[in-house]
Amino acid sequence: MKNKLTLILSAAVIAVLAYSCGSKQENISISPEAGTTYKSGDQIAVKAHYPSSIQPDSIVYLVDSAKVGSQKDSTALSLKTDGMSLGPRVITAKVYAGGKSQEISTNIVLMPAKAPEEYTYKVIKAFPHDTSCYTEGLLYQDGFLYESGGGYGDPPAGEQKDGQSSLRKVELNTGKVLQKVMVDPKIFAEGISIVGDKLIQLTWKEKIGYVYDKATFKLLNTFNNNVGVEGWGMCFDGQKLYMDDSTNRIWFLDKDNYHQTGFIDVYDDKGPINNLNELEYIDGKLYANVWQTNTIVVIDPKTGAVLQRIDLSSLYPEPRARPAEVLNGIAYDAAGKRTFITGKKWQHLYQVEFVKK
Repeated sequence: MKNKLTLILSAAVIAVLAYSCGSKQENISISPEAGTTYKSGDQIAVKAHYPSSIQPDSIVYLVDSAKVGSQKDSTALSLKTDGMSLGPRVITAKVYAGGKSQEISTNIVLMPAKAPEEYTYKVIKAFPHDTSCYTEGLLYQDGFLYESGGGYGDPPAGEQKDGQSSLRKVELNTGKVLQKVMVDPKIFAEGISIVGDKLIQLTWKEKIGYVYDKATFKLLNTFNNNVGVEGWGMCFDGQKLYMDDSTNRIWFLDKDNYHQTGFIDVYDDKGPINNLNELEYIDGKLYANVWQTNTIVVIDPKTGAVLQRIDLSSLYPEPRARPAEVLNGIAYDAAGKRTFITGKKWQHLYQVEFVKK
């Protein structure tokens, strides 16, 4: 588990002091202090401090390399944080004077303005689920479920054997597997998404992705997936793919070439939410299982803020063969407005409705 917040706050303030022509350096500083925490919506007074010997022509301020404003003197810049992505943000001041420049940086941590709303659930209907499937990815389209099952058929030393990974097309009402293709037994399959007539499947540690023909499950090609720590959950909003990697980061991927185009870091009002796993995009929000918990978090895809937390702790009362057989599977029927939930090797898939506590 990677805690990027801890790494950021344990680092000293990043300071880069440089004259563009290699002249004698003079000390400048910047406020706020590195590691200061703010709530989304706060206005932050950002100010460059410099000796009287420097008479600036302008001071340009940037957040994560993007310009946010400028001043002619030491007057503080009021930085608005509404709509800004959460997590660590680097603030830089570039001081221009006499044809030369110096720059100084600090970092802040931006947190959600309020705690997530607390939700529970109501079961509408239960459906059969294949207990041989160690569910890693789940989606619903055109009347059928598509499911990615994980597992090493030939596990590396120290890894649990969960059965060979597969890709399946499943009949909802009966749980019958209508179509299936097995993955290389040395590969552990993870999340899936459908983009047009293609089905994309991630892998856990192998740093590759598979692209299948949706109708036939014929493997069309593979791609290098060097984004993030590992390959975990995946979903699609009609424009871009989302992928998580075992941390609190959700990556944006190009839907055609699967290259990284951006990311958000996921936080609630207490801190980062790590171990984000299976993903689903529902009505403009991201829904994510939190690995080895009975919790789903609902995320703002623009900022990373956790908007709701859903407790499903009593959903699956059946005895489990081992603790790893946890909640992991969210699928949404957009036409029928139905949400389906399951877990690894569970006996049932549930249609549920989320209810505010």
